[in-house]
Amino acid sequence: MNADTVLLRQVTPAWIQSGRVTSQVFKPTPKDQKQLSVYDGDQITAFDSWRHYTEALGFASVGVLGVSVAECRSLHLDARPDPEPFPEHAVIGFGELTNTQIEKKAKQLRGLAQARGWQYQADADA
Repeated sequence: MNADTVLLRQVTPAWIQSGRVTSQVFKPTPKDQKQLSVYDGDQITAFDSWRHYTEALGFASVGVLGVSVAECRSLHLDARPDPEPFPEHAVIGFGELTNTQIEKKAKQLRGLAQARGWQYQADADA
């Protein structure tokens, strides 16, 4: 991974409200221990990450958004490989941030991802 690497994040249907992606897409849940799971875009395409997530892992996703390692670092978030679950896995770490700070960073990441645009949309193939 380098600064230009795009980290691919799956968008579950629940994270779409009134046709808009909510900041929940970039907010780790308590079970995530402040680590947001993403795919390393240098190792896997957006489509292949979606296919892995929906077929191999069995989860629902309407598409893939992405933020770069540099964008994460500009927000003082750690972005690093985490190949333990599978080789293309990476995480965005929210460290010691409070819930309020996490919410703010999640909104900023969502804004950056939306500016980049969908990396893959499932319904685009229909």
